[in-house]
Amino acid sequence: MLSAIRNELKTFALATHFLTRIPTGIDVDFTPERLRNAARYYPVVGAIIGTVAAAAFYIPDLILPTLIAVIIATAATALLTGAFHEDGLADTFDGISGAYDRARSLEIMHDSRIGTFGALALILVITLKIAALTSLSDTTTIITALIAAHIVSRTSIVIVQATSNYARESGIAGPQDQRPPLINTIIATITALITIAATALILSPIAAILATAGAITAHTLIRLYFQPKLKGHTGDTLGATQQITELGIYIALATT
Repeated sequence: MLSAIRNELKTFALATHFLTRIPTGIDVDFTPERLRNAARYYPVVGAIIGTVAAAAFYIPDLILPTLIAVIIATAATALLTGAFHEDGLADTFDGISGAYDRARSLEIMHDSRIGTFGALALILVITLKIAALTSLSDTTTIITALIAAHIVSRTSIVIVQATSNYARESGIAGPQDQRPPLINTIIATITALITIAATALILSPIAAILATAGAITAHTLIRLYFQPKLKGHTGDTLGATQQITELGIYIALATT
């Protein structure tokens, strides 16, 4: 029993190390299998990121305009994650929009330099996130949106991993080339469902439905963008999936 708990703790620590710059002080005993299993905890790590974002918004919002507080919260999440997902977003749009064939797209996405399409995608997505959050009705709604979106958008990552092939032969997500265990998807989905239920209780059932619809729509659209050309996913497209799903939730909630 203690061994199983210790193993899950290491798996959670690896998920934290992989998605953020948060030091855990835990020796994760890295293996490819542990990295695959770490995906089950991505939404939980998202809860940590979302909570930091909420705090980074709430404290400045006490004395500063909402717009400035939202910008600070957005910057805080980028710092906490090392702009990990934002980098994936830029690389995805550079690769998919900057090439006509799969091989060239993968080559461009491997290049660390940012291109026109990537820069434009970053500017538009970050601007839209800030605008959507700022338009929300009150502090409680913004805080709930931040936490919920960071959780659900990382469930979106797990779903892509579970339902498509890895497009590269090697890379940062290489150990996740094989389909993850079904338990990962189940745990991540349950976490997302609990989050949606909490959103319904804190805000309203309508808000929860809109957030779910926004997440599903954004998840579908970004996959229709990259998956037909790549015939699968890469680490970069997982980052893009997180960013676009997060944005979809904010925009959906902004319609209330």
